[in-house]
Amino acid sequence: MPEVVVDRLLKRFGDTTVLQENSFTIRDGEFFTLLGPSGCGKSTTLNCIAGLERPTGGSIAVGGRTFVDTEAKVFLTPEERNLGMVFQSYALWPHMTIHANLAMPLKIRKVSKADQTRLIGEALEKVGLAHLKDRYPHQLSGGQQQRVALARALVYSPSVLLLDEPLSNLDAKLREQARAWLKRLQLDLGITTVYVTHDQDEALALSDRIAVMSGGDMLQIAPPQEIYRTPATAEVAAFVGRCNFLRGKVEHHGDGRSVVRLEASGDTVTVEHSRDVSTGQDVTVAIRPELLDVVPADHPSPAANALDTSVLSSSYVGSRYEYDLKLGNHVVQVENTWGGLTGPVKLAFDPAAALLYPEAVTPNREAEELLTITA
Repeated sequence: MPEVVVDRLLKRFGDTTVLQENSFTIRDGEFFTLLGPSGCGKSTTLNCIAGLERPTGGSIAVGGRTFVDTEAKVFLTPEERNLGMVFQSYALWPHMTIHANLAMPLKIRKVSKADQTRLIGEALEKVGLAHLKDRYPHQLSGGQQQRVALARALVYSPSVLLLDEPLSNLDAKLREQARAWLKRLQLDLGITTVYVTHDQDEALALSDRIAVMSGGDMLQIAPPQEIYRTPATAEVAAFVGRCNFLRGKVEHHGDGRSVVRLEASGDTVTVEHSRDVSTGQDVTVAIRPELLDVVPADHPSPAANALDTSVLSSSYVGSRYEYDLKLGNHVVQVENTWGGLTGPVKLAFDPAAALLYPEAVTPNREAEELLTITA
């Protein structure tokens, strides 16, 4: 399967720029995800690769073949690109059987009837629906319709598979099952796949690499573990997973460590990092809820940074407890194995567990609202 090379991809709608000259390469056989909120440009990027949108600038090549080059005035139509695409709505023809739905793209390509039957059978076998080939879409469940749409995208052996939020119409439990099945299928086929989603859990579970997008720009392209553990910007940290943001000012910096005085409580904490910051600079300390520890106030602190806090609320969620703690005028979210904590407690974390960003980030709106309600 070929690699996809996108160079300085620019897209404008009138005076509005929706893609900001993004460049990236999707490796041969890779599962590459475009992740971001609505309006960030992820679907527009996918549609430019598919040929459904004409870029304003830049170039796109797949397997060394140029699909788009705005300077050279090259633009291949979607049918010339041999790409498979699955839409959010599945776009199945309701008046056709499953077999007929899969036959349509083959007829367009003038495939013989004998080969059509063979290819349709193989595609439906891949998705486990060969026994349902004579049914109509309305006779299938949502999960089965999603598999039919995928089989139709695979039936003519596309060079690259494009998926635009294909699981978003499924309920939560079925979406988890479909996610695992889709990953296994992609690994078995080894097909280069570009996946669009706003669901961070989907992106983390499925992807070899993720491109996190915002405002038409790609903020970070990296494997899921790197995106989650060392997000390049506070915006990436806020979008991928839950994260606490504590604003402060650097009081001392040296040897890869900074001492930061927190705005919320006046406490100082030490953070290990490689950022270029200076004394007196406004910064944000970011830390995941599961990397924080909370213990009764009379227990010794398990980490270097220990802050006096109090419990606002707690929830039991099966494998752990989730706490909302009041730290000065801010709410901190914590995941912990301690249960039944109330009143004053200690909040602790190691210097290496936190991230430091040289910018002031507004705390989570949900946390601010919770503090207002409980104050």
